[in-house]
Amino acid sequence: MLYERWQKVAQERRNDIALRDLASGQHWTFAQLSREAETPLPGNSAMVYPQGHSAEFIFAVLRAWRWQAVVCPLEAHKQPLTHSPPPLCCHLKTTPPTTGTPHAVAFTEEQLAADAENIVTTMGLRPDWPNLGVISLAYSYGFSNLVLPLLLHGIPLFLVPSPLPVVLRSAAHAHWNLTLAGVPALWRAWHKAGAILRNVRLAISAGAPLPLALERDVFEEHGVKIHNFYGSTECGGITYDATATPRLDEASVGRPMENVKVSINRDGALVVRSRAVGKTYWPEPAKTLGRGRFQTCDLAEITDGIVYLRGRTNDQINVAGRKVSPAAIEQALREHEAVAECLVFSVPSGNADRIDQIVACVTADRRGTTEELKQFLLRKLPSWQVPREWWFVKTLGTNARGKVSRAQWRKEFLEHRAKGVTRLSGHSPTQRTKASSPRRTVVKAPLS
Repeated sequence: MLYERWQKVAQERRNDIALRDLASGQHWTFAQLSREAETPLPGNSAMVYPQGHSAEFIFAVLRAWRWQAVVCPLEAHKQPLTHSPPPLCCHLKTTPPTTGTPHAVAFTEEQLAADAENIVTTMGLRPDWPNLGVISLAYSYGFSNLVLPLLLHGIPLFLVPSPLPVVLRSAAHAHWNLTLAGVPALWRAWHKAGAILRNVRLAISAGAPLPLALERDVFEEHGVKIHNFYGSTECGGITYDATATPRLDEASVGRPMENVKVSINRDGALVVRSRAVGKTYWPEPAKTLGRGRFQTCDLAEITDGIVYLRGRTNDQINVAGRKVSPAAIEQALREHEAVAECLVFSVPSGNADRIDQIVACVTADRRGTTEELKQFLLRKLPSWQVPREWWFVKTLGTNARGKVSRAQWRKEFLEHRAKGVTRLSGHSPTQRTKASSPRRTVVKAPLS
């Protein structure tokens, strides 16, 4: 099905530019890409693992479709899966391991095609607005928004070698109309550097919550509306903010995508139903995924057809029997003008009462005081929800998926607290080295 769909696209647009590599200057028409697909796979491979950020990734996917191999994109430094794919599966998306063993989500051809259809239709992706390929092609977001629209809908893809602002600027002359998909950390960096291109006609952000202040600033200074996109590895696109002006509520992730239905279960978690929902987890199935239904870990509300995220079921903080979502505290904290980034998590108090303490990890655009931020939150939240400890950092850092690891930051905080260290290094947990300079400070504030 997928290869036949590609052949139809390639025939209809055979002489049009399909793919450009802005690093090398090379380009391929749809007809040339079609010829690349005819190269046999080495050793009759049953599994293909596309990697990297070049034309070879696209070639590998097409060859797998042509020779009926299963595609399993891998991000940098990830190891191939050791287990065989399930029957009738054509694609595996790897997910972060929860038990130390990598696992995946299996998809059929129909499910992949449905996700691409939903994205192209809902977002209004157009052949005359090529995609700038900045995010990872192996990441579910990149594969669904960049690779599948190219191969199944003829949306040209221009590969950018690096997401650095100076490199993005060099892509300004690639085409007079462009679509740019990024993650919040990239949009912030591009905005600060003044690198958001004037010829970006469609701007998309996914992978992590999009700060409302960032969305507003980009709109006011560049006239570019960043459209908040919410999806999951297990089911592809879920909701999309298609409005022409900035949102009024940071928790809003827009309305359900075309052909996607959402509901809230009795535990407050969002449930997704669509033809794009994956077949199963692999190698260990779970009752939360399958038969066109995916139960997320996201707490949500639906008001007037708009979905509002209220945290995650596995992130809830319990303070003396009362529960609060760290996302609610983060949303309030980001409204302070000095806060560039923030992350909230809980840690054991270390006292006999065993009450969890709330920690706020903050990156500030200007030097502020703990007391200033604390008083700001007291005007917005109950006193028991105000963080007890404040951790000022140079940057929170993100992984390849544009996400910040709450668990990793909690782990580093606890390690340093166990050692009695109150001055911490200036790198993110995944970047920390012995040579790091002491740039983090933990400040304990009195509890109101």
